[in-house]
Amino acid sequence: MNHVLIVDDEADIRNSLESILTDEGYLVTTAASAGEALTLLADAIYDVVLLDIWLPDRDGLDTLGDIRQMDSAHLPEVIIISGHGTIEAAVRATKLGAYDFLEKPLSLDRTLIVLKNAINARQLREDNQEFVRQLSFRVGVTGNSVPMKALRQQIKLMAPTNGRVLIYGESGTGKELIGRAMHAESLRKDRVFVELNCAAIPEDHIETELFGYRRGAIPAGSLGNGAPLEKRGTFERADGGTLFLDEVGDMSLKTQAKVLRALDEQSFLPVGATHPIHVDVRVIAATNKDLEEEIARGNFREDLFYRLNVIPFYVPPLRERKEDIPLLVKEFLQEFGQQYGRPHVEMHPDALDALRQYHWPGNVRELRNLVERVLILNPKAQRIERKHLPMLVAREPARDGGKSGARSDDFSTLQEAREAYERDYILKKLDECSGNVTRAAEALGLERSHLYRKMKALGVNIKE
Repeated sequence: MNHVLIVDDEADIRNSLESILTDEGYLVTTAASAGEALTLLADAIYDVVLLDIWLPDRDGLDTLGDIRQMDSAHLPEVIIISGHGTIEAAVRATKLGAYDFLEKPLSLDRTLIVLKNAINARQLREDNQEFVRQLSFRVGVTGNSVPMKALRQQIKLMAPTNGRVLIYGESGTGKELIGRAMHAESLRKDRVFVELNCAAIPEDHIETELFGYRRGAIPAGSLGNGAPLEKRGTFERADGGTLFLDEVGDMSLKTQAKVLRALDEQSFLPVGATHPIHVDVRVIAATNKDLEEEIARGNFREDLFYRLNVIPFYVPPLRERKEDIPLLVKEFLQEFGQQYGRPHVEMHPDALDALRQYHWPGNVRELRNLVERVLILNPKAQRIERKHLPMLVAREPARDGGKSGARSDDFSTLQEAREAYERDYILKKLDECSGNVTRAAEALGLERSHLYRKMKALGVNIKE
């Protein structure tokens, strides 16, 4: 439901427009002054503002300028209305960013047409902004291994359908990338792709993230400082496009029930709303869990599983497609080389061999992070060699039956080898915990003070 703000100091005009637009299916809020309007705009999302040019506390055109300067990703279109319209005022309004200029007495038919066009223009503007943002994402599926060739073929066949997709894979394998590739090959490619990580949203907030809420439905301050008093959920934002639900297995049973209903009815009720919103959304879900096992444990709804699992995809872990590592490394070197002004950095074959020997528990994400880290820590190296790699990667034996990557002759004593391994393992845990020493200590089974002593003894710098 589109939200319109009417700003006019004449009560008869406000009430008349509110009645007409409500009957036309709009959600309407009114304000009698510029100050009241700006307060409302700071607290909620509006699609269009009908703004009178003569207001008791401020000029309407100055107010239009304030609206255009607001720090918001969802600025409304503004239609200026005036009983004393002049060409000069209309030109100034247009230069300030007004969508159109209407003269009083208002023509009902023209007002409704201009309002509808303004809403369409705002939606087009937001879609374009989303497309520009999405252009920064890589949508290619890199790899010449048999599993990746099969995956690309599956995407080509299934993407043009409207069937829901469930992507299985370990953390870091690139499930969101597969979802974006599906969207890019689909009939919805010219509409938005909206993603939501279900595991990253607190349970008491996920419903509002999915379905949004209306003004007054959520107690002020309960969603944190700066949160709007009205919000569109991801289902509404993805209307006409694709909604990617990452780590769907982490949703609670309560949230699962509401998602199931939204999928069945293609409609939902935002928190605090009185009328349902109907949408056309293709859902692509992803999980690193075995959902059939979660069903057996009572943690996941069987009926939701069957709604999502129309087209199943499996993204293999990196350890099962190590022949793709050179291609991935080349791609990451190009990406970060451009970013850090070093476009010609290469990887020595000996270093690539070490990368192939490593078991990659963090999958492609870990490899990508490693390439960036090595470039940052070796700013003058034009060729990345084995000695530049973290010790855990450079020396750890493969765990898949391959030849060992360890080179014992690099250490003069057992103590030196053990310390090198401990140092790199601590660095890895710190990296997994985003530098949080307390969480890393818990993951290592150590007291925090003990870990600090270890880090000091081994020369581990938290910034590293």
